[in-house]
Parts: sequence; C-alpha cells; structure tokens
Amino acid sequence: MSTRMHSFLYVPATRPDRFSKAVDTGAHAVIVDLEDAVNADDKDRARAHLAAQAGALKAACDARGTQLLVRINARTTPWHDEDVRLCATLGLHGIVVPKPDCAQALGILADALPGKDLYLLVETLRGFSRIDTIAAAPAVRCMMFGTVDLMLDMGITDADVPLHHFRSLILMHSRLAGLELPVDGVCTALDDGEALQGEIRRAQRFGFGAKLCVHPSQVGPINALFAPSAEDLAWARRVVDGAAHAGGAAIKVDGQLVDAPVLEQARQLLARAR
Repeated sequence: MSTRMHSFLYVPATRPDRFSKAVDTGAHAVIVDLEDAVNADDKDRARAHLAAQAGALKAACDARGTQLLVRINARTTPWHDEDVRLCATLGLHGIVVPKPDCAQALGILADALPGKDLYLLVETLRGFSRIDTIAAAPAVRCMMFGTVDLMLDMGITDADVPLHHFRSLILMHSRLAGLELPVDGVCTALDDGEALQGEIRRAQRFGFGAKLCVHPSQVGPINALFAPSAEDLAWARRVVDGAAHAGGAAIKVDGQLVDAPVLEQARQLLARAR
C-alpha cells in the first residue's frame, strides 16, 4: 500500500457540511458514504448532495493529496444502479464496494466505472468463500475488512480471536493477487483510545496497512501508529548497513540473526518511509 494511505475516514453523504472538515483531518482517504450512513428515505438526497459537492471536494482532496472515494450501495439493493450512474460522472479516485461476492459482477462494475479503482469491503461469509476470485477481478486495488457485518453474518459478538482466520485470509489473498495491503475494519469504541491502539497493533500483526475510521479523532492515532516508528527505521538502517559491510553473509543485529528475508524486510521498511 502507498506509504501515506493509512487512514480511510467515512463521512455521510447526507452531511455535506462535514465534507471539507473530513479532508482537513489529515485522513489519507475520505469515503463519502451512500450506504450504511444513509437511511433508505434519504438515498436520493444523499446522491444530490454528492453530485453538488463532488467537484469542490475533489479539488480539496487533490490539494492535500487525499484520495476521494465513495461507498455505493450493494448490487442487491434498489439504489445500486443509480449510485453507479452518478459515480461514473464524477471525478472520483475510487469506489468502495460493499458485500462483494461475484467476480463477474465486479467486472461489470469496473466497465461501468472506467478509470476508478475498486476497494472491496469484504464483510460476508459468501464473500470470503469467494475471496480468491473477487481479489483477482478487474480494477481491484485493495480489500477492506468489514468486521461489523461479518460478525452479524456469523452470529457472533467477539471481533477478536473468532475473526483471526478471516484476517489471515484477506491478507493472504491480497498478497497473492498483488493488491495493496488490506485495510482493517472500524473501531466502534469512539471514546476509547486504548481500544483503538489495541486494534491498530492487532491489525499490524496480521499484516494490514491501514484502518477504516468512523470519527475524525481516530485519524491522528491511526496515521501515527501505522507509520514506521523511529526505532523501526533505526533497526532497518542497522540491518542494511551491516549487510552491506558483510558482503552478503548472514549477520547478527541486536542479538538476532539477519539473513536474506530479514534484510529484504528492512529494505522494504526504509522504502515505505521514503
């Protein structure tokens, strides 16, 4: 994943007063939400707000180097087709696709939205059962982990250990398909910084490169914790410098063996920081 794409902040399409504020948070991507954040009776109004504000919002995003995304409604809903028709006319960077479970349908969607990246919000058991094929669909840039809907589908309330299998699946198929690192799901504990930090650390252990946000206060901690730390970068420099002097032989850094895979990890860490 791009080194600067760590935070993806949702903003309801029914709240255009929050659009520019979302960009100003420093989020690396702003997701205007036409789906869960919008009641059924407000779908038309939400699209109208997006249509009216998209040009100015795109300009603001471009000025800050922020990606502008829109989460459309799922293809099984009555609002999907109108969402797609509108998004095809707007200068967006990408589309967040909820509940993807069919590679053929994703191909049709990519054809309808030329030049726009697809971000797959994998959040159903059916979607995970087909994750290998949807990951390889056209225009897919990245997969996101929809933890809340997946728990509903599974009939569970624990977002930790019971979802580890799915965390590993989404990382594995992201890497196999050559996609950017996956994006972790939202932290619903809005006033608990410790819980957010714990979720970020867990996401990093499973190889995720970013996290979805539902509140502006979550952006700063996510950006800070996903960025390589000074300690990590110092370790990577010691590894790379030591390897250069060793002429290709295995070396010991901080008491740990450094061989070719560890050296490559250090090089990638430095490259991401650059």
